[in-house]
Amino acid sequence: MEDYQKYELEELVKELEGYRGRHTELVTVYLPSGANISQTVRQIESEAGTATNIKSKNTRKAVLDSLERILRHLKLIAQTPKNGLAVFCGNISEVEGQENVKIWSIEPPKPMKVKLYRCDQIFVLDPLKEMLETDEVYGLLVIDRKEATIGILEGKSIKSLQHMTSGVPSKVRAGGQSAMRFHRITEGLAKEFFRRVSETMKELFFENKKLKGILIGGPIPTKEEFVETGNLVTALKDKIIAIKDQGDTDSSGLKELVDSCQDVLAEQEIIKQKKILDDFFRALAKEPEKVCYGEKEVKQRLEEGMVKILVLSKSLKKDKLQELEKLAEKTSVEVHIISNETTEGLQFDNIGGVGGILRFALG
Repeated sequence: MEDYQKYELEELVKELEGYRGRHTELVTVYLPSGANISQTVRQIESEAGTATNIKSKNTRKAVLDSLERILRHLKLIAQTPKNGLAVFCGNISEVEGQENVKIWSIEPPKPMKVKLYRCDQIFVLDPLKEMLETDEVYGLLVIDRKEATIGILEGKSIKSLQHMTSGVPSKVRAGGQSAMRFHRITEGLAKEFFRRVSETMKELFFENKKLKGILIGGPIPTKEEFVETGNLVTALKDKIIAIKDQGDTDSSGLKELVDSCQDVLAEQEIIKQKKILDDFFRALAKEPEKVCYGEKEVKQRLEEGMVKILVLSKSLKKDKLQELEKLAEKTSVEVHIISNETTEGLQFDNIGGVGGILRFALG
């Protein structure tokens, strides 16, 4: 999801969250990718027939009017868009007895996976909120000397990919074995186990282009030994962003690891925005001919097709953001929308909250 798509979806969710029906008169319809529009139309026509039985005159009228608006809208669509469709319609009037029926319809920025029809006092927004979770993927590893579980975190979804055991015996050794020989055996088995875990992580993660980082959990000192001696390929070792102390190393340990790393994961988005602004301010200081800032100048450079990267602050008015985004779309400009929750973000706001890195230096 591009930054501007995420921003627009956030704004829509924020707006729809602000509405509450007096009764169950707000209608939500989700169609997954590939859904049959005609079948959905027939379902809603059936729901409209059922809605005629609603006892309250005002609620009945509001629901029927909303369903009629949705039906008219769906009949104009030949087929479900590639990513599916989300439709919201209802009476949003704050005045008792007055009607103000509005409809919103969007193709989500990601494929819609659910099919839903619901009348409620609120719009159902969870499927859209899930899309706002990060697109980036994090590799997970929980490990001790007995076992390891490798998993992946995508948004809020935690999936166990591989469970492995080491074969390292317990500390109680067989009779007659010397302490040194027993130690050599267990260390050899542990080393081989670490190697197998590293190889499996390479198979699972190395080609994953979305992999943002790797989180590792386990008891002291096993997890540190693995990182230091496990022969994990450099490209993956460099992606380790957190190493946490914990006991569980089965699939339940993956959730424990993610829970303990919430502060680290939140920081990643801040780091991403900080890098964008660092690049902008570095260019402004050292190569000012390669940047532009201020609404008037940036708009001019966008119209000239000179902007490579457009940076916009969330503090800008919505209509201004949309105007600049549309200009950027015409020339395939990379758009980043940043918050002012950091020092760099506030500094960017102070110069107008609109900036661009150019494709080439101004003459």
